[in-house]
Amino acid sequence: MTTSVPPRNSILLGLLGAGIGGSLTPAMQEREGSAAGLNLTYRLLDAEQIGYAADDLPDMLYWAKRFGFDGLNITHPFKQVVIPLLDELSDDAEDLGAVNTVVFRDGRALGRNTDWSGWGRAFRRRLPASVSDRAVLVGAGGAGSAVGYALLAQGAEHVSIVDVDVEKAHACATRLAKRFGDDRVCATTDLSGSLATARGLVNATPTGMTGHPGLPVPADLVREDLWVSDVVYFPLETELIRLARSRGCRVVPGGGMAVFQAVGAFEYFTGREPDAERMARHFEELTS
Repeated sequence: MTTSVPPRNSILLGLLGAGIGGSLTPAMQEREGSAAGLNLTYRLLDAEQIGYAADDLPDMLYWAKRFGFDGLNITHPFKQVVIPLLDELSDDAEDLGAVNTVVFRDGRALGRNTDWSGWGRAFRRRLPASVSDRAVLVGAGGAGSAVGYALLAQGAEHVSIVDVDVEKAHACATRLAKRFGDDRVCATTDLSGSLATARGLVNATPTGMTGHPGLPVPADLVREDLWVSDVVYFPLETELIRLARSRGCRVVPGGGMAVFQAVGAFEYFTGREPDAERMARHFEELTS
């Protein structure tokens, strides 16, 4: 991580987003802070509970700095709209057009993105030999863009992007191609044909989440020789992951992305490297 952090033992953090009452981030960050000898406090700043909207973000950032916050995590629906309010963006956040981590340093607000690196670290932890595989990505929203960035950054030969909103798929592919090249990423409506030549499948849609049951792809397209990943982690065992396991696929459940984006944010906020395995065990405790 490149953000310089002065040594201190008291850290105040928060999460800006809507409907975030069930977030596990505060517990993970506070537990790891305590284990690292820090007095780390993490607050939820829920737009639905407090009553703020995108137009109020300038005031939210101003008062967070005035009240001594060291940083904020940013989630839906503010990852894009926060960008014009920041003093600096990391290259990856600029590439993705999304920020999930804001670090306050010397009166400045620095935008970072640990969603893509979080998914990538979780993937490499499970399937290190598969980083160069061709893959199909279903879902071209914020999570999909982050996963696509991670796939390409870690060496995927090619990524095909599928979304019910065809224009969104093309926009995602165009954004990623600017960084990684037109020959390595494309938008497509041919899910079956793309999967026929792929080694991996990633679901980056809400399908499979609690309240959104179902499969993001037809069941007959999930072959035993595919690896399958899901960004959904409520529940951890989505219908897609359960089907893939039953067919002998190698799987990467969504919990890893949640853990490792928190690992990356902790590094930015504190300047210390957390114990990633300890954070993963804590996540498993919280979701068991």
